[in-house]
Amino acid sequence: MKKYLIYCVFAMTAFGCNNASKMGESADILNKIENGDTVMESKIIKTADMKFRVKDVQSAKEKISAILKVEGGTIGEVSINSNIQNTEKVKYSADSLLELTAYRTEGVIMARVPSEKLDDFTNQVARMAVFVDHQSLKFDDQSLSYLTSELKSINRAEAVAQIEKKDNKKKEAIASKDVSKSLALKDEYVDQKVKNMSIDSRVQYSDVTLNFYQDHTVKQIVVGNDNLSDYRPPFFQRVVINLQSGWFIFKELILMLLNIWSILVLIGAGYFAYRYYKRQRKLI
Repeated sequence: MKKYLIYCVFAMTAFGCNNASKMGESADILNKIENGDTVMESKIIKTADMKFRVKDVQSAKEKISAILKVEGGTIGEVSINSNIQNTEKVKYSADSLLELTAYRTEGVIMARVPSEKLDDFTNQVARMAVFVDHQSLKFDDQSLSYLTSELKSINRAEAVAQIEKKDNKKKEAIASKDVSKSLALKDEYVDQKVKNMSIDSRVQYSDVTLNFYQDHTVKQIVVGNDNLSDYRPPFFQRVVINLQSGWFIFKELILMLLNIWSILVLIGAGYFAYRYYKRQRKLI
């Protein structure tokens, strides 16, 4: 696009040199249109769209890239996505799980192919597909729009030349009104030229959108077991461990009672004193 704008600027600087030829060209074209003997240059924009299934998305992407390189095309955008359909973890060993993932991989390629090689390119792509879900080819005739823009560009170039010629004859500073009118016409001229250059580019190279996918794939991966209860020792080993733990607790209890023997003696003495006191009251 920058190249096109440079061409437009260059064309604007050449107004002073080819005003006469522009006026003559415009008159010739208009006369031919009025006489009905004008042959419009064909400006057909082709676009293609395909959706198909492949055995492997990554392999298909590489093959399509190779075909584009041979045919002189270019890739504008590439995307590959994997959509998970289902996932599950099953026990594989004491400390690991087998993760099963079912997913579907899809790819999208947006490319530009020389128009004369579009049919050959789409045929090569169709041959690599398992089957084609959808395929379309559209033609957009921009011949009239292109001719209209071209005539408008010539008219604007002539109008700018006349304004500048009139101001030069006055040998005075260009009036602000004429300057604004001249700039507006130049801007419109550039817009029309860029529009036609865009049409030329789209006529020369066709836009192709490719959507392709592969069948569901199941991936198996061994991962660590995150269920901590599975890491417990076997039953009999746990029985031995619990017996040892119980014996340890029993010993600790004995040691604790030995530590509080004085308190136990006081409690026992108080208990017997209370029973003795209660028995004496009954005798009275």
